[in-house]
Amino acid sequence: MSPETVARAAEYPAALLLSGGRSQRFGGAAKALLSVRGGPAVRRMAEVAIAQSLSPIVLVVRPQSIDIVEAVAGLPVVVRPSDRCALGRSASIDEGLAAIPRGRDVLLWPVDHPFAHAKTLRALVEARAIDPMSDWIIPTFDGRDGHPIVFSRRARPSIHALGPADPLRNVRDKFRARTIRVPVDDPGVVEAIDTPEAYARASAREERWTDD
Repeated sequence: MSPETVARAAEYPAALLLSGGRSQRFGGAAKALLSVRGGPAVRRMAEVAIAQSLSPIVLVVRPQSIDIVEAVAGLPVVVRPSDRCALGRSASIDEGLAAIPRGRDVLLWPVDHPFAHAKTLRALVEARAIDPMSDWIIPTFDGRDGHPIVFSRRARPSIHALGPADPLRNVRDKFRARTIRVPVDDPGVVEAIDTPEAYARASAREERWTDD
């Protein structure tokens, strides 16, 4: 890879996909394997991240998540199986960050928001490029904060310092003065697919939207 290619890649965030939860409210079924636009949610998320030039793409899963690993087979995705997922979401985030160079910004995309559109990722990356001093970029729909988000390399030490189950908002609040909210025409950013009913509603709604 040429120095010019490396420099261009560094302008884009890395992507951290989280699929380490227990899905208790979903009856234990793997949300990463739910059908989204005709394929497994986690594969569609990885493909969207790839199409937006995000790199590296890191996927955090629980050990023995063979079906989820197989769902991203053939894609340039770094899979990080970890027992630490059981400790809390911040532990999963920290595990994933260990696979991303320290100098990189990160797009964080939990698998319980699999319907977020490609255009939303573009909007977040563009907002970060326009204001490189921003440290926290949040998409909003109808006035509500959503996912995925982008956080800067400057926020990473504070995230690393979180306890395994500490909420990420503890760090977000620390960087409030350098937070950008990006309104998007994408209800997927606020639709947490935590139950079968929520997934059914989002699937029915998504049929009327265009992912571009």
